[in-house]
This record gives sequence, C-alpha cells and structure tokens, in this order.
Amino acid sequence: MTLEPLQYFLGAASGSLVGFTLALVGGGGSILAVPLMVYLVGVANPHIAIGTSAFAVAVNAATGLIGHARAHTVKWRCGGMYAASGIVGALLGSTMGKAIDGHKLLILFAMVMVLIGVLMLKGRGNPGNPGAECNRDKAPKVLSYGLGTGLFSGFFGIGGGFLIVPGLVGSTGMPILNAIGTSLIAVTAFGLTTAMNYAYSGLIDWPLALLFIAGGVAGGWAGTHVARHLAKERGLLTTVFAVLIFVVAAYMIWKSLPAIGS
Repeated sequence: MTLEPLQYFLGAASGSLVGFTLALVGGGGSILAVPLMVYLVGVANPHIAIGTSAFAVAVNAATGLIGHARAHTVKWRCGGMYAASGIVGALLGSTMGKAIDGHKLLILFAMVMVLIGVLMLKGRGNPGNPGAECNRDKAPKVLSYGLGTGLFSGFFGIGGGFLIVPGLVGSTGMPILNAIGTSLIAVTAFGLTTAMNYAYSGLIDWPLALLFIAGGVAGGWAGTHVARHLAKERGLLTTVFAVLIFVVAAYMIWKSLPAIGS
C-alpha cells in the first residue's frame, strides 16, 4: 500500500492526538487511532488500519507509561498480572478478528464502546482506594478481568485501554488515576501481541506506524500533565473518559453503516 505525502503528515498529526489521549485517560488510543487511520489518513483496508494502529499505540503507551511512572501513579504488580493473562486473550482475539469483515468489526467495536462509557459514568462518583493492591485474594478476579479484556482487545485490534481502566477499577478498587497509569502496562502488551499477529499476515504499514509513533511521543508528554490536573476534581477525569468514548463511537457508527448496507 502506497500513501501520499499528505497522508503521512496526517498520520503524524493523528499520532500526537492519540498519544495525548492515551496519557490523559489510559484509553482512547485505539478508539481514536483506528477511525483516524481509516477516515482521516485514508487507509482503505480496515485490517491494515487496525494492525498499524495496534503497533503504534503499543509504543505510544510505553512512552506514556514512563511519564506516569515518574508521577508514581503506576501499580506494577497489578499491571503485570493483568497484562500476563490478557496477552493470551489478545492472541486468541486477534486471530478471530482477522476472519471478520473489517467494516462489521468497526460497528461491533463502537457498540462495545458505548456500553463501557455508560458503565464508567455510573461509577464516576467513586474515588477509589489509593492503597489498593493485587494480593492473593484479588488475583483470580484480576487475572479473569485481564483475560477477558485481552480477548476484546485482540478481537477489535485495539490497545484496550478503554476496557482495561474500568477493568482495573472493578477488579482492584484503585482510583482512576492509578488505573490509567497502570493500564498502560497492559495496553503496551496487548497492542504488541495484536500487532505481531497482524504483522505476520502483512497487515501493517511500517512507515505510517513510525510517523504515528513520533507524533504520539509529544502528545503523551502533554497528556500526562493534564491528567494529574484533572484528577484533582472528583469524577471529572472519568467523565472526560466516557464522553470521549461516546463521541468517537457515534462517529464510527455513522461512517460504517453505509459500508455495511452496500
């Protein structure tokens, strides 16, 4: 696949927005990356858009993780457990996702996003427990949530942050700022697992991915600082997270329906 110079420029600009969103809310990287790849950059094959964004988001999540680690908002044991079980699910999910029509995959993706947004808004008033840890008692719940999240992440070709953040909050009770920082461990792991599977099938545009990553580094630095500021207002960060999901889901459904009907 050969893209025009303008498309590569738009890819770098899209990457900066995705990097900012990843660092800000831990999710939203791929829920923005996939539609940006398809509708703004103009990648015609949805599976190439999914594979390329999975790799780019994984790398951008790793850079965002560094910023959150410096701010001490990462719970490493929880993130490691969640990622380990999720990698298995991501491998299975991405294998199934490649067999589904790309446009139908985008519609399913948007429907899951709406459901998650509703659940996040319902729990926005809960400040969470800053001392929450992943001990032996919580391990089965954390591992099962990780496995399920990984399956969805791989199936839809996404880093999965918009699933991991509520999954970490639900399985451990930690505050959303900690869940955002910790989720980036799993986002990185899930994204790389999915990207490797798509790369095996030749479904990644490597030059576009590298430009996307370059833009994301700058955006990630800014997003980390804004996240710490928003977290001071109870429920505000969760509301921002949910609203972002609703907006992108509505746009994806609007754009994908004509392709389904044709």
